[in-house]
Amino acid sequence: MQSRTPAGRTGRPRSAAADAAILEATRQALVELGWSKLTLGDVATRAGVAKTTLYRRWAGKNELVVDAVAELFDELELPDRGSLANDIEGVVLQFAAILDRPEARSGLMAVVAESTRDDALRERIRTSIVDRQKRLVLEGRARAQGRGELPPEPDPQEAARTVDLIFDMVAGAVVHRTLMSGKPADEEWVQDFTRVLLLGLATAPAGAATSGPAEPAGTATPRPTESGGGWAQVSGVQGAEPPGT
Repeated sequence: MQSRTPAGRTGRPRSAAADAAILEATRQALVELGWSKLTLGDVATRAGVAKTTLYRRWAGKNELVVDAVAELFDELELPDRGSLANDIEGVVLQFAAILDRPEARSGLMAVVAESTRDDALRERIRTSIVDRQKRLVLEGRARAQGRGELPPEPDPQEAARTVDLIFDMVAGAVVHRTLMSGKPADEEWVQDFTRVLLLGLATAPAGAATSGPAEPAGTATPRPTESGGGWAQVSGVQGAEPPGT
C-alpha cells in the first residue's frame, strides 16, 4: 500500500499494519453503517487503534474514505489477453466488479458528492484515485504499440492528452452505467462499449447483419492509421471502418 501521509505532517513513522487495519475497518463501516453514520471513533474501535492515531493520519472522514476506496482500485490489473480489445474488456470487467462492491459504491458516491463543495477533497480524489489508475491506460497503450496495434506517439503533450481522454471515456462510461443507471456492466455491454471506443460510432452494432463473415464480439483488433497519432485517431468516428473492410 502506498503511503498517503498529508504533506507537512511529521511524527513517528507510520505503521503499515495500522494503516491497513484502519482502511479495512473503514470499508466495513461503510457497508454496515453507511456514509452518514460512519464516524472516526467507530473506525478506530473496529481497527483496534486509538482515535488519535486516525487523526495523525487523516484530517477527517472524507479523506479517510477516499483512501479506503482508492485502495480497492489499486487492485486493478491490466490482463494480457492477446489483443488491445480483449485487454480493455478484461480491465473494464474488473473495474465494474469493484464498483459493484457495496463499500466502493457507497464510499465513492459519498466523497464525489462532498467534493462538489470541497476543492481540497476533489484534488485528493484526483491524486489518490484518478491519477494512480491512469497507469492502466499507459500500460495498455505501450503493450498495444509493442504489438503494432497502435502507432507511436512521439509528442509527450499529445500523448498525455490521449491518456486523459481514454481514461475519462472508460471511467465515465463505467461509473455512469453501474452507479448512475444501476445497470450491469456485463460482458455483452463491455464488448459493445469496447467496439465503440476503438472503432467509433460508424461501426455496425453488435449482431447486425454484415456483408461478410462476422467476427465474435471483442476479438477485432483495430489497425493503426498510417498518419500516426494515438487512440483518438484509432477510434475516430468519421469514416471509421472495422478491420478487414
